Amino acid sequence: MELTWHGHSTWHVDVDGTTFLIDPFFDNPKTSLSAEDVETPDYLLLTHGHADHIADAGAFTDATVVGVPEMTGYMEAEIGFEDSIGMNMGGTVECGEAFVTMHRADHTNGLNTGYEHSLGVPIGFLISDKKPTQESDADATTFYHAGDTGLMTEMREVIGPYLEPDAAALPVGDHFTMGPVQGAIATDWLDVDHVFPMHYDTFPPIEIDTDDFVREVKATGSDTEVHVLDGDESFTLE
Repeated sequence: MELTWHGHSTWHVDVDGTTFLIDPFFDNPKTSLSAEDVETPDYLLLTHGHADHIADAGAFTDATVVGVPEMTGYMEAEIGFEDSIGMNMGGTVECGEAFVTMHRADHTNGLNTGYEHSLGVPIGFLISDKKPTQESDADATTFYHAGDTGLMTEMREVIGPYLEPDAAALPVGDHFTMGPVQGAIATDWLDVDHVFPMHYDTFPPIEIDTDDFVREVKATGSDTEVHVLDGDESFTLE
């Protein structure tokens, strides 16, 4: 599984040739790319409707859009997507060579941060190369994109022990999501091998020193490896 961070919360994931793009927003200081530079993925995954997560969705209308039904309905009716998979929290769908499981995120979800339109609940995604079961599978590889969220006990009680992600991308920019302290607690609760900070340094309220996150993870006693990627940098999850 190849993971590429394009800054903010935008990730490209390749699972045995099936490609995913999550929360396309290329107007951020960590990437040198524009949406037009990126090949259309097989699936476009959207966690919620804020502008810094769906701003560039319209550049990928040939992809199959995946999200809560309110999100996919809007994307079809207003943005021009023809293929969609509307799903909801707790559901798992098969997408090419991968399986996508949807989980809640603690956040808000007005369209482009406006209060007059809602696109359903905010969520996160787990992408796995094998179908999730209660039987632990050491050969499965799973990546957790938490979306925009605060710290949730579900990370400790459900996502970590039962969905067993190997790696997690967690928002740590504070102000609108978790900061370094709560992101580190989430890392410990999830018990992942690898963690990637995201949703930081895009605009002034979420500018942080990522060394603070590294120190906070260490302070929990976790042995999770923290990877502070450069924009457009890839990591192979094995």
